[in-house]
Amino acid sequence: MDGHAADGSKKEDCQPCDTSFVREKFYLASATFAILALELALIRWMSQQIRVFAYLNNVLLMAAFLGMGLGVAAGKRWPLLVHATLPLLLGLSVVLCYAEKLGLTFMSFPDLSIALWGADGLKADERFAMNVTYILILFVATCAVFLCAGAAVGDLFHRMPALDAYSVDLLGSLLGVMAIAALSALRSPPPVWLLVGCLPFLWLSRRWWTYASLVGIVIFGALSIRGALFSPYYRIDLHPVTGSAEKWTLDVNRDHHQHIIDASIGRTGESVEKAHALYDLPFRLIRAKGDALVVGAGTGNDVAAALRNDYQHVVAVEIDPVILDIGKKLHPEHPYSDPRVEAVVNDARNYFERAGSASFDVVCFGLLDSHTMLSSMSTLRLDNYVYTAEALRAAWERVKPGGVLTISFGIFHTKFIADRMMQNLRLATGQEPVAVDFPNGGVRLFVVARGIDVASLLPNTIRGGAPTRASTDDWPFLYIRPGVFPSGYIAVLAGIAIIAIVGAALVFGRSLFTAARFDPAMFLLGAAFLLIETRGVTELSLLFGSTWLVNAGVFGAVLAVAWLANLAVQRLQPSRPFLIFVPLFVALGVNYAITPATLLKMPMLTAGIVGSLLNALPIGFAGILFSSLLARSPDPTGSLGSNLLGAIAGGLLEYVSLLTGLRQLMLIAIAIYAAALGVIAYRRSLASVAFASGTPSSVVAPK
Repeated sequence: MDGHAADGSKKEDCQPCDTSFVREKFYLASATFAILALELALIRWMSQQIRVFAYLNNVLLMAAFLGMGLGVAAGKRWPLLVHATLPLLLGLSVVLCYAEKLGLTFMSFPDLSIALWGADGLKADERFAMNVTYILILFVATCAVFLCAGAAVGDLFHRMPALDAYSVDLLGSLLGVMAIAALSALRSPPPVWLLVGCLPFLWLSRRWWTYASLVGIVIFGALSIRGALFSPYYRIDLHPVTGSAEKWTLDVNRDHHQHIIDASIGRTGESVEKAHALYDLPFRLIRAKGDALVVGAGTGNDVAAALRNDYQHVVAVEIDPVILDIGKKLHPEHPYSDPRVEAVVNDARNYFERAGSASFDVVCFGLLDSHTMLSSMSTLRLDNYVYTAEALRAAWERVKPGGVLTISFGIFHTKFIADRMMQNLRLATGQEPVAVDFPNGGVRLFVVARGIDVASLLPNTIRGGAPTRASTDDWPFLYIRPGVFPSGYIAVLAGIAIIAIVGAALVFGRSLFTAARFDPAMFLLGAAFLLIETRGVTELSLLFGSTWLVNAGVFGAVLAVAWLANLAVQRLQPSRPFLIFVPLFVALGVNYAITPATLLKMPMLTAGIVGSLLNALPIGFAGILFSSLLARSPDPTGSLGSNLLGAIAGGLLEYVSLLTGLRQLMLIAIAIYAAALGVIAYRRSLASVAFASGTPSSVVAPK
């Protein structure tokens, strides 16, 4: 550093002891806190009010990134945009509150390449353009909210040295993540998330309409509840049922999830017989009645079936604590009150890997369907890693000699999922699985046995299946249809790309396509960083479980590592930032070479330390590189905006993993960082030529 702030002013003019400087730091931290908190809150709320966004979280994340990036870049010129943040959010809140009446809640997913609720019966041209348009309109609306919020950051960012501003930015963001994580732990409803995210605007925008909008946002958030419960993962709606064995139906994020059924001994009727056929069969296949493991235990139907069949010890694994509590309170057979039952709140995959020497006569996969994403940073669903070949192999290792592994799965019209499940089981167990359809017409039971022939015990068994790509830890996309062009995804992503280009052109003006403001190196760093962050989220979720605490911890760790990297640059002031590429490439190469399967073979503590370091090191080096370049930028606001726009490109590239697998994302990230190194080297060569000729480098070379 040369003793000057990033905008050219003397550092002595903005010392930390200056009251106005401290106030500006507080305002900047408040703005980034609000942006991160609102980002996470809005992603959750929109996913619950418009169910298609439960499977398009990454689209909402890109909307927030793009809006914030454009806002940061525009804030210096148009700081008054911040006053429109809450009025725009109020308008979006009205739409979300009344989404069902507007016909948006059950909008079909406009793509047949992936099996989602509501998409299976959709014709290729049916409402395709309309649904894509609705998704893009909501994308723009979300983007507009964060553009106005980001303007506060852009306005404040240039008033202090770049690295000081970036540290404050990261700390505010970290606090925002921590706040939403705490609210998730407390099982709070939408108005609480929205209130916490909006509060900083009371001092960032002291306008009467801001105060009035905040009241309206909280009111519409409260009106949207309509008797629902909220867990760390879902909006949960319970509906009583009369006149059958089904006593309650449970919906999550507006989709049917499960029934609470009374199939107790002595009850009769067609619905009771169907319940017995569906839930009891896995526990009748063998004579041993010792230990049973149920994953995806939910409200307890499978657990009750194991108890009806006299199993002496039943471990019930359920990831959602609220659904487990509902089962404890409302299930008419009270399975969770039985002393033979051990309830475990955990991710199923994590339990398989970390259950010590536990083994079972029956390992039963209940009707486990997550209906939500692994995280807002990924195209993965929570249950993707439960059904991979590696996960089923871990489950198979828990089966005792003479025991069985069973999977109940709702295939309905998705025969390709049934074929993929058979292929996964073959790879996992080395056995030829058999299957049988249940009388309700939609659920199929898959069975593999250790050392016994169960085919003779199953009526109308199904074998074989069409050849298909197995789902693995590297390609865990169980729901991707083979041979179907992803027209919906392509249309949505193309629309997002056009919106990003147009929005950036409006904010940056003609300089967008010149070297005047746009920073290509920072753009490339943003794209690559998002890819390595996504890879880190999925890998650590495999190690520790796909729970809300893990996801919050991963995001918090990313921000904390970036803050430490920025602090290191402030203290050490590296004179040759391009040399940081060397340890960065080494760290990325090691990450590519060491797979999650390798880590899962290690003891828990060792795997945690190694896995965390593997993911922290490239993020740390990337953070040091980012901060070093930001400190040298003559236009830090433009560089930060370019970096966030690069994150949009990274978000689009993340969908390439649907074809290539997740591991290849690391190679793509390495290639992007190599391109960034080339840009920086080119700048240095131009600067050297300019110095030799006496021409100012700012004229000859880009930033």
